[in-house]
Amino acid sequence: MKREHASLYVSPETHQALRLKTIEQETAGEVESGTLVSEDGSEYPIRLGMPDLTYPRDLSEPDLHARSFYDGRAEAYDKFLHLTFQTHNEDEQKLRNQFIDALDLKPAHKVLEVSCGTGRDSEIIAERLGAEGMLCLQDIAAGMLERCRQRLARVSVPTSYSVSNACFLPYPDKYFDAVYSFGGLGEFSDIKRSLAEMVRVSKPGAKIVVGDESLPPWLRETEFARILVTTNKQFMAKLPLEEMPVEARDVRLRWVIGGVFYLIDFRVGEGEPTGNFDFEIPGPRGGTYRSRYLGQLEGVKVETKHLAEQAREKKGVSMHDWLDEVVRQAALRELDESGKL
Repeated sequence: MKREHASLYVSPETHQALRLKTIEQETAGEVESGTLVSEDGSEYPIRLGMPDLTYPRDLSEPDLHARSFYDGRAEAYDKFLHLTFQTHNEDEQKLRNQFIDALDLKPAHKVLEVSCGTGRDSEIIAERLGAEGMLCLQDIAAGMLERCRQRLARVSVPTSYSVSNACFLPYPDKYFDAVYSFGGLGEFSDIKRSLAEMVRVSKPGAKIVVGDESLPPWLRETEFARILVTTNKQFMAKLPLEEMPVEARDVRLRWVIGGVFYLIDFRVGEGEPTGNFDFEIPGPRGGTYRSRYLGQLEGVKVETKHLAEQAREKKGVSMHDWLDEVVRQAALRELDESGKL
């Protein structure tokens, strides 16, 4: 870890800024071992040149399993990953480039890759960034991250690494221009929280691209599906549509790699969407979207409703305007008579 990258990280628990507390070993400007500390005194070790910013310290069972499973398999994982593309007669490099096209990268962008694995996509992202950009790589398994670091050793773009939990990212709010994660989402213990974290660390307007295994509904009862699921049950994982953040805008969903992986990309908005809810809606009912939502009253008897409809029609106004006037006048009269006006 470079000294100057210490200020990039925040506490994954409190989001307080971190600083270098101790440097135990440093080689050619790279801090190989030491400690990062937050304002409240929380300490995080740096091992083998990478800060360990894992939170919570005692991982949940799914996260602990993912770390244990992948930590010692980086070499084998990297060696055989191409078989996924070969199974579906796909060109791996062509498809990976297409996935990263969706990020709309510019040379000066700051990019985060969540669950970067051994860096096969990271290489492509790095090629699209310039010296003024930044590529941050995150994974829960130090073994995978170390393999990624070796692969990217000669890239020109500044890079940083963190061993951390995708559900508690150790990066500041509204920092990145793009966030990418392919192949790890299905392993996260809390997909909804991980997506919310990706939004938190992204600037408004930033692009987020995520993807993983998931057979589309129309293929799930086929022999094609049964063959795939026999080897990898993750293909039956459901799409994370219910976990999507409310800030997601311009959402696109595609099936890729033989049509059995999903790819979702979206832009980051601020809060819930907004709409033009205050124009008068033409027709007998009248009112606005907002008044129909906020101005609801208790129901009346059916015969009273029929009388109101006749009265509204006779006056030639919408039901909204007729009711608004009738209820207002009745309320004012009642309050005046009771002495509350």
